[in-house]
Amino acid sequence: IGTGGAAADKAKMAGILAWFWNERFWLPHNVTWADLQSTEEAAFPQAEDLYLAFPLAFCIFMIRLLFERFIAKPCALGLKVQANGPQKAQPNAILEKVFTAITKHPDEKRLEGLSKQLDWDVRSIQRWFRQRRNQEKPSTLTKFCETLSFTCINHIHLYCPKWCVQTFFFSFLSQTPWLWNTRQCWNGYPYQPLLPDLHYYYIVELSFYWSLMFSQFIDIKRKDFGIMFTHHIVTVTLITFSYVTNLTRVGTLTLCLHDAADVVLEAAKMANYCKCQKLSDLLFLTFAIVFIVSRLGIYPLWKYTDVLHCGNPFKFLCNLGLSLHQKIIVTVLVLGSMKNARNTTLFSFI
Repeated sequence: IGTGGAAADKAKMAGILAWFWNERFWLPHNVTWADLQSTEEAAFPQAEDLYLAFPLAFCIFMIRLLFERFIAKPCALGLKVQANGPQKAQPNAILEKVFTAITKHPDEKRLEGLSKQLDWDVRSIQRWFRQRRNQEKPSTLTKFCETLSFTCINHIHLYCPKWCVQTFFFSFLSQTPWLWNTRQCWNGYPYQPLLPDLHYYYIVELSFYWSLMFSQFIDIKRKDFGIMFTHHIVTVTLITFSYVTNLTRVGTLTLCLHDAADVVLEAAKMANYCKCQKLSDLLFLTFAIVFIVSRLGIYPLWKYTDVLHCGNPFKFLCNLGLSLHQKIIVTVLVLGSMKNARNTTLFSFI
């Protein structure tokens, strides 16, 4: 009975996988997964290639920790970034128990009860809870180190000197024909051999986002934790599917566009931590321009239009329209943040 049950479960799982990887959904007409198996003449993306991303993600995570400690921190101290955290609340076992087990924001009734129990005035108890809440916030030094490490680890593999380019926008893509003529993304699709550079590019990108998912649980807990965690999951999913379906050419263009504005935003945050407000505002303005041009200009007019005319009616292409709508919403939020840039509204959130 046990053997029969195991066989039934295995058959059920095989049916689920066959349904999920339906060739009519993922691939062009009259193309099967067997057609995309690597041969001696040509290599194609294989799902098992992506297993390499997990150990590499761990390596990136460890490199980042070492970078923060031995490079980012000395740089921050050299730039006189504030190292001291907020003032600590005086030790009090009763208030600490309320803070950790009940509430971090006691209401008026609880404040009055604690006032009678401790013989403190209500204002002193409010001050204690405020200081205790601030005590959990990271110092400016910690935020600076995390931001610097994120920027360097993220962009060193995208814009490294190996590719002999002068601007980070073009990286190794400057050597590819589909950067200058996006119709080349679809010539011969899906029978496009996988270039070694594209393979390494995808593996490192996927590893980086896996490392972000790991590190998010030990990094500074930000207000957008849930949003960013969801973003990382979606990004990992999209990178994985675009690799498996051999959409690597158009995928690299998408990754390049989405990474273009990040380095400017991280630089603006570091300038804000160094209390260089004018430089921070200038960099944030630059970020807004790059973001709008890349997401609402280049993306729909340069890349999206060619996808619609590529001749392969994928059922999942409607997601590109949803992605464009999401970019419009984010752009509105960015423009709203620009209005309050001098009050550092954006940076108090991020």
